[in-house]
Order: sequence, then C-alpha cells, then structure tokens
Amino acid sequence: MKKEEKQTKIGLSSKIFIGLISGALMGLIFNYLIPQSYIRDIVFVDGIFYILGQGFIRLMQMLVVPLVFSSLVCGSMAIGDTKQLGKVGVKTIIFYLITTALAITVALTVANFINPGIGLNMNNIQVADNVTVSNKTPFTQTILNLIPTNIFYGLTNGKMLQVIFFALFLGVILTRLDDKVLTVSNFFSEFNDIMMEMTLLVMRVAPYGVFCLIARTFASTGFSAFIPMLKYMGSVLLALFIQCFFVYTILLKTSTGLSPIIFLKKFFPVMAFAFSTATSNATIPLSIETLKDKLGVSKKISSFTIPLGATINMDGTSIMQGVAVVFAAQAYGIDLSMMDYLTVIGTATIASIGTAGVPSVGLITLTMVFNSVGLPIEAIALIMGIDRILDMTRTAVNITGDAICTTVIANKNNQVDKEIFYNTAIKDLN
Repeated sequence: MKKEEKQTKIGLSSKIFIGLISGALMGLIFNYLIPQSYIRDIVFVDGIFYILGQGFIRLMQMLVVPLVFSSLVCGSMAIGDTKQLGKVGVKTIIFYLITTALAITVALTVANFINPGIGLNMNNIQVADNVTVSNKTPFTQTILNLIPTNIFYGLTNGKMLQVIFFALFLGVILTRLDDKVLTVSNFFSEFNDIMMEMTLLVMRVAPYGVFCLIARTFASTGFSAFIPMLKYMGSVLLALFIQCFFVYTILLKTSTGLSPIIFLKKFFPVMAFAFSTATSNATIPLSIETLKDKLGVSKKISSFTIPLGATINMDGTSIMQGVAVVFAAQAYGIDLSMMDYLTVIGTATIASIGTAGVPSVGLITLTMVFNSVGLPIEAIALIMGIDRILDMTRTAVNITGDAICTTVIANKNNQVDKEIFYNTAIKDLN
C-alpha cells in the first residue's frame, strides 16, 4: 500500500506547476474582480504575497554561493582526473565546452529574434520590490575581476566570477595533490552533498513561493503576462530543437562521416528515458550500453566521457539560461550590450561545469548568470512554474550532446565499430 501511495503522490514539479496556475488565477481575480482596497493592496499584494514570495527568493539567493562553490570544486576535481585517458580527456572537455558555448549562442540568437520578454512590463513591480540591478563593468575589468584579491570578500559579497575562478583552481589543485589532501577532497564532496540536500529542501517550498510571486505579478499586470511566458517557452523549445537536430547532427556528420539519422534513431530510447526522468545522471548506464550495443562505441571511451558529460556538459540547461537572460532583460527594460552577451556565454559555459544532473538545478545556477550581467532574479519566478516540461526536454538534449561527443571522440581514436553502427537490426536493451 505504501508503494502505491508513493506512486500516486503528486511530484514537486507538478506542485510547482499547480502553484503557477493557481497563482496566476488568483492574481487575475485580484486584478479584474476585486476593487482596489487596503485589504487587497496592502494586506495581500504588498503584504502576504510580497513577504512569502521574497522570502522564497532569499532562500534561493542563500544557496547560490555555497552550492556553486562546492559543485564547481567537485566538478573541477572530476575534470582533473583526465590523466587516465590523457589526450582523450582534454579533447572531450574542449568539445563539451565548445558545444555549450554554441548552445548559448543559439539561445541568445533565437531569443533576440522572438523577443519573449517584450510586452511584459515589470518596471512598476521592480520599483515596488526595490529590486537592485548591479552596475555593469567594462569587459576588460570583468576579465581582471575573475581573479579575487580576497576570496572571502568574493564569497561574502557574491562575486560569482571570482568564486568560479577560485573553485576551479582549488579543484584542480586538490586533484593534483590526490591522496595527500584526501580529507579536504572528501570534505568538499560531502559538503556538496549537503548543499544539494539543502537545495532539495528549499525546492519543497517552491510551489508556495511561486504561487505568491506569480499572484503578485498577475495582480499588477493582468493578462499581459501570459503571452511573454508562452513566447519564452517557445524560444527555449526552438533553441533546443536547433541544438539537437542541427548543431549536433552537423558536428557528427562533419567530424565522423557517420549518419546522424541512424544515430538519432538508435539513441532515441535513451532520449525518451531522459525526457521522462529529467535527470542526466539516471541515464548514464543506459547511454553507455546503448552506445556500445547499438552504435558500436567502445565502452573504454564512453565509460569516461558519459559520466564526465553528466558533470560538465549541460547544453540544454545553458540554452534555458540564455533565453531566460533575454527574457528578463526585456521584461525589466534593461539593455544588454555585446559585452554583456559575451559575459553570459562565458558565465553560463563555466556554470555548466559541476552542475548536478538532477531536475531543475539549472534554476539555481541561473541566479549566478543573472548576477553576472546585473539582472534581477525575481524574473526566475515567472519561468519556474513552466520549467518542468522544459527541464525534461533540455535533459534529453543534454544526454544527446554527451553521446554525440562520445561518438566523435571514439571515432577519432578508432574506437567505433561501424558494422554495429550501421546494423539495421536494432538490439533491444533490457
């Protein structure tokens, strides 16, 4: 009976979506049906909705620095372990980072073409919420600011580029010292587990936080908030489609000469599994076995590149972050320069390193990307409720990118059995 109860229990993502819909309905009722009054405006809109909504935002802000720092240290420790495959590891990392940068570029291009945030004026809400937008700095200064003069100041004040630099540096050093610093390495691994658990706990209150944030937004903007949200969703899905069926297939064809159609046909069950679970980590065993048994890719290569990809290659997540940046900038009337877009590409690419392959964690690291170009993170609440379907889709793109990279690297090392790859008798995996 207990197992059946667990199976019928509403999941967190469903609760968040319910919170989004119910919050939007509540906001519309307040906007169109309830006249202005002290109870409506002061007690609910600027009282209960504001306090609970901003409380949830603060909880997310609380997580950003320690979560990003610990996950990047662990991620860079994993990267540092490339000695076991030498040049293969270096090529894999470079390939992953290039595809991530391409993914963000696709996302920014699509978003600027569709303009998802146009029509959603958040300026009034911005003033009411006392949203502060960071001052932008020249690109040259941004490069220098990568190196912290005082890491504790960087951690305390949320200087994310400095936190990223120090975390990556520390992770590589810990890997080089290996057993000499095993205690410290274990500390960061365990601390990362603690932060992930804390993230999951905070996400449990997400439905209520989203309800209050969305209710307050729609109480102020009415129906004008609907179309931009649909445009945002369409922008992300279009960018994911381009990345998966154009960027990846072109890379596969030009790098290996293998048929992208055959690859996608045989790998589709893994994509479907990733879509249903919305977690890259859960697909690791199935990806490795599918690549070996259906596509002829050596397990020697895939057993290294697939887990590494689940750690550092988050193209789908980066696409969501790129579109979200344009969406938030347009919604708040903030102009982004070319240097800002380059900063987003760089920050989101680096942020993908160490991002855990679990559902919706990209929404937490999105805060860091917003901070890098001075965008208010309140806009995350607007997209959180519809993130489930996008999360499922981008996870499928994430693991497809891992598999494409694995096939390319294996082919360059003569580790692809082309007879198996082109064998039309598709073997079922149990």
